[in-house]
Amino acid sequence: MSYLFWLTLPSKKIILTSFLLLLAFTTVSVGAMIWWATTANEPVDLGYVEIREYEGQDLSSINAFRENSIKGPQYVDNETYRLTITGLVNNELNYTYDDIVNNYQLFKKVSTLHCVEGWSVTILWEGVLVRDLIGAAGVDPNATVVIFYAYDGYSTSVPLDYIIDNNIIMAYKMNNVTLPPERGFPFQLVAESKYGYKWIKWITAIELSDNEEYRGYWERRGYPNDADLR
Repeated sequence: MSYLFWLTLPSKKIILTSFLLLLAFTTVSVGAMIWWATTANEPVDLGYVEIREYEGQDLSSINAFRENSIKGPQYVDNETYRLTITGLVNNELNYTYDDIVNNYQLFKKVSTLHCVEGWSVTILWEGVLVRDLIGAAGVDPNATVVIFYAYDGYSTSVPLDYIIDNNIIMAYKMNNVTLPPERGFPFQLVAESKYGYKWIKWITAIELSDNEEYRGYWERRGYPNDADLR
């Protein structure tokens, strides 16, 4: 009897160990199956892809632009970037990049940029209404002009009524792609019905003014201040 007991005792340990190993394996397997079932249908973000058609309208490539900025492409850090709203306003504001793209209604529109050099591009732009940004600062009734300043020292201006009446946007995307540095990241003005020198890139400040004689970079060099398409 003692001999049989000595033989069967290890067998019980082996059975118990095998059972525990099987239980552990089953638990891991079930957990893996649950994880797969809950994540299998979740989309994987592969980044934005440029689109070349929108609602039946063909779009130009974002690479179709010609480089003609005054100091070449500018590289702005969105972590330290600030957009200031100043001038004839009740409260001066400082926006971060995230403040703008996350806290304001976003709009899309297809618009064509015509350059005085003779080329043009048709792009799907996405951004925020300039009137929403400046409206949050409280526009002084005496303001008639909106002056835009850029990271590279460029500037230009448009009438306040033009901004409001035409739903002018400040874009952060083009053709579904975040603006690359050479295209004006973080923001470019979509100055539809105006020549390209009003489409200021790398915007860092917006000033409300009553100075209707203000002239921007190219306007001081003889370009028409209204920049209306002829």
